[in-house]
Amino acid sequence: MSGHSKWANIKHKKGKMDALRGKVTTKIGRELTVAARMGGADPTGNMRLKLALQKAKENNIPKDNIQRAIQKGLGSSDGSNYEELVYEGYGPAGVAVMVEVMTDNRNRTAADVRHLFSKYSGNLGESGCVSWMFDKKGLFIIEKVATIDEEELMMLSLEAGADDFKVEDNEFEITVEPDHFYSFQEVLEKNGIKTSVAEITMIPQTTVALAADDATRMMKLMDALEEHDDVQEVYANFDIPEDLM
Repeated sequence: MSGHSKWANIKHKKGKMDALRGKVTTKIGRELTVAARMGGADPTGNMRLKLALQKAKENNIPKDNIQRAIQKGLGSSDGSNYEELVYEGYGPAGVAVMVEVMTDNRNRTAADVRHLFSKYSGNLGESGCVSWMFDKKGLFIIEKVATIDEEELMMLSLEAGADDFKVEDNEFEITVEPDHFYSFQEVLEKNGIKTSVAEITMIPQTTVALAADDATRMMKLMDALEEHDDVQEVYANFDIPEDLM
């Protein structure tokens, strides 16, 4: 596993999302507000809102909080000054990093992100410097269990429109085109297959293998960026051996 799928697994296994519960709630609430403002309150015709609602459900955000965030977006009284930006740069050993932010102060956020890159042996680059190394995909990670037959899952996935099917030591990694995300998710649910990760993300085309010191710095950079209030998502193309996690 590498890049963003590796990071998704690290957060899942270490309970990172629980540790950042307060910030996660704030970030998802902000996403709900902006999604509703841009596309309305009906998730059927608003894929962005549908994704945000799924994140809210996965993180056990109370329904009242969800409704308040959506109403803010519909009223345009709050959230209308948020600006969405993508910062691109390089981490230790030339790892490509993309940072999606939502901010009401571009200068403050740019300074903060630049500082974090520099602090952990990286540097912020120009727009477009690394985005070409990533593809937007729907990502599903399924843990290997006795009830799942590898060949049956592979055939089911390919028939449901999967782009790629990879087998790792303890899990299956499946990617689909973003437009097929929900239809593929429905196929898995109908067949009783649970996922540990199900999201639309940026998948790196190639990866950079990191040794001990660079791996430590890279993890610290990812951690620091994830914890920043204005950062919504972070993607990178690193590969770290299991024994260094």
